[in-house]
Amino acid sequence: MDLTPIQLLWFILIAVLWIGYLALEGFGFGVGMLLKILPKSEKERRLALNTIGPHWDGNEVWVLTAGGATFAAFPEWYATMFSGMYLALVLVLVCLIVRICAIEWRKQINTEAWRRGWDVAHTASSWIVSVLWGVAFANLVQGMSIEVGRYDKGAFTAVDPAAAAGSLAENHHYLTGGFLSLLTPFTLLGGLVTLTLFLSHGALYLAIKTTGDLRDRAKAFAAKSAVVAAAVTGAWGLWAQLAYSGNALSALPLALCALCLAATALLIAKGDEVKAFIAHFAGIAMAVVFIWFAIFPDAMKSSIDGRYSLTLSQAAATAPTQTIMTIAAAVFVPIVLAYTVWSYRVFARRLAVDQIPDAPVGLDPKRIREFDAR
Repeated sequence: MDLTPIQLLWFILIAVLWIGYLALEGFGFGVGMLLKILPKSEKERRLALNTIGPHWDGNEVWVLTAGGATFAAFPEWYATMFSGMYLALVLVLVCLIVRICAIEWRKQINTEAWRRGWDVAHTASSWIVSVLWGVAFANLVQGMSIEVGRYDKGAFTAVDPAAAAGSLAENHHYLTGGFLSLLTPFTLLGGLVTLTLFLSHGALYLAIKTTGDLRDRAKAFAAKSAVVAAAVTGAWGLWAQLAYSGNALSALPLALCALCLAATALLIAKGDEVKAFIAHFAGIAMAVVFIWFAIFPDAMKSSIDGRYSLTLSQAAATAPTQTIMTIAAAVFVPIVLAYTVWSYRVFARRLAVDQIPDAPVGLDPKRIREFDAR
């Protein structure tokens, strides 16, 4: 079955949603990873957290919408991917929940041990989830151990690859390799790509949102991490293009990604962290575009046999469903975009350590115990 224009439209829209999530929440993960590295005092840590405080919840909307759009527009893609990556996605969910709790609960009780514990949880979850996102997207490019068949009394029976496309009325796509099949040198390097990109993205964000010593340390860190991120991303992208991309056109967004990341390093060296952040944002966007070009016209590639791959047309929902979704998206996506732009404009001002009050934040543990004793 040929891909219809509306199916192609939703494939593009899902890419846009992932760009929004990774480019916006990416600096949030970066700030979390740097929380125990760049800030040197409690007030500086509070300052760093204040830079992402107004935005993290809005940024999470992008990943929720991306998942929901995949479920509605390409249900077979959603079912195959989320069931096959079940354990990895549970780990992602746990890390996201821990990170949110760390941001919101850190200030609830005024003890050093309480704050230190949540800072460690925040940092650890940010490091882990940053790697996991890269591993997940690298698996889409590399292909996974996907077969077409059915389960009968717990036993899986695969159909012949030559008959796979014509047997989908009775059979489905399954990832049969297990969790460890997702971990290969290529996918682990993909995890390192998102890790380094988010680190430099977070450092750049701190550089444009803070003043004083924290800003200086963030700029110095960004100058080094941007070069590392560009090198790692370039190596992974070249490997992906030569070994796994079925689309020669994917070389174009890959080249644009490389140019953006190189421009980031040059702009940091010139001291223009704002333009450097914009270039880095564009680099992350181009990386997602590259991934989408590399997997097209498949939704999920099979590393076992190309005939087992799940194509976008096979994964797509019915035309009426996608038409209704398009109407809804035409109404609500501009609203989300407008709100996102507005929120970042409202909180665009730089923050300084002097603006952080000296008074401790949170409840006194003694008062909590006295209240419990009543």
